[in-house]
Amino acid sequence: MILVVGGAGYIGSHAVKELIREEHQVVVLDNLSTGHRGAIDERAISVQGNLGNENDLESIFKQYPIKAVMHFAANSLVGESVTDPLKYYENNVAGTLTLLKVMMRYEIKKFIFSSTAATYGIPNVELITEDTPTNPINPYGRSKLMIEQILADFANAYQLQYVVLRYFNAAGADESGKIGEDHNPETHLIPIILEHLLGKRETISVFGTDYPTPDGTCIRDYIHVTDLAAAHILALDSLLQTHGKLISETYNLGNGEGYSVNEVIKKCEEVTGRKAEIRYTERRAGDPAILVASSQKAENDMGWKPAYKLEEIVRTAWQWRRDNIDGYSK
Repeated sequence: MILVVGGAGYIGSHAVKELIREEHQVVVLDNLSTGHRGAIDERAISVQGNLGNENDLESIFKQYPIKAVMHFAANSLVGESVTDPLKYYENNVAGTLTLLKVMMRYEIKKFIFSSTAATYGIPNVELITEDTPTNPINPYGRSKLMIEQILADFANAYQLQYVVLRYFNAAGADESGKIGEDHNPETHLIPIILEHLLGKRETISVFGTDYPTPDGTCIRDYIHVTDLAAAHILALDSLLQTHGKLISETYNLGNGEGYSVNEVIKKCEEVTGRKAEIRYTERRAGDPAILVASSQKAENDMGWKPAYKLEEIVRTAWQWRRDNIDGYSK
């Protein structure tokens, strides 16, 4: 069985669905603080509890034959991490340490960690590889990098086998239309645009038009959430097939090409057939001009290659949001 911590969240719920499609048995642990009960596949065993609660973890490891853990249960709002760093270090770092401690107690040593491009900070390269220096500029990114460093120490001391997956901009929804992106507050560009096109927001704000990019707006790498989930399956397969060989790998997950904010808005307009009202404003502090990932290492090592381009990302996101205009609260 696979334990998915944070399996009621956006990316976690898509990973659960892919695991079940691959005929894995799944236990989900989630406190539902930001996740949604309705996002959990009904074929998974669902446990409401906390990442940092030893008793919650003990009860799962005692009851179920867990052979690997996927960890998605992080707080992830960059702005909030600046104003409330305690919350981020307590949950993201201390909570993960508790999970790892209990895993070691039960000799569960296969771990897949949901990390982030925020570990790179503001890189001085246009195509980010895993060798690009990490220099996070906010507590969220620092909390993720701290865990990556802890994992390396655990691998050295306790023979933990792990894969770190650094996502770029996750977007889209499962093709079934049954699960998708529903955050409160919503901070991601594509769902914000789609909410506006559905009449739930008056305008779209674009921060900065004077970046050194073709149209002056920021360029980002968007990756479909199902492609992310597929990478987790491949990472799990590699861990389960090691037969004692120590694995400690880090991979970027992105499409390898970037789209500007204006290009994303235009694609959303094309897919939906609706026109956006755009408000251009000043740059936000700390926004790099370009963030695009090289995922060549993931392709070379795991055979992973993203299947979805921007149009399919927007199409699936639109299907989900149009049919679930109030998200999971409907």
